[in-house]
Amino acid sequence: MSSLHLKNLTWLMLSIIIIVIDQVTKVYFNQTLQLGQSIELLPVLNWTLAYNYGAAFSFLHDAGGWQRWFFAGIAVVVSLGLTIWLIKLEKNAKFLAFAIALLLGGAVGNLYDRMAYGYVIDFIHVFYQTWHFPIFNIADCAITIGAVMLMIDSLFFEQKRQVSAP
Repeated sequence: MSSLHLKNLTWLMLSIIIIVIDQVTKVYFNQTLQLGQSIELLPVLNWTLAYNYGAAFSFLHDAGGWQRWFFAGIAVVVSLGLTIWLIKLEKNAKFLAFAIALLLGGAVGNLYDRMAYGYVIDFIHVFYQTWHFPIFNIADCAITIGAVMLMIDSLFFEQKRQVSAP
């Protein structure tokens, strides 16, 4: 394996760190709170334990159970694709590698929940007065940040990398 590929393997450590932080926080809140229980942290932020049987924004949460395997299958395929992409990525694509590592860590974090429990554990509850954002977790944060970074990379950095490539 070339040094380029070995260097990119270090980005997998970021994914592993995301997975560990995600799982530790989920276990903590799952053991500390009862389902639906909230602890006020700030006037716009609570810790609230919720189980999501669907995907983002509880999409297909009440579909009868088949969605667990459907979303798990998608997560496995996406995670494998992200891993291969990350390992083969050019050395100078650090911003992109960071984005992919976040996406991978978040995807695997939520995949673990789906496989182990049949649902994803969520606990971060952002709201303002009567408006409530869907409750989410650390893996969701990593996926969102990674996706935004991926868009930024494609808009601003990808062409520069292609021009500077030998």
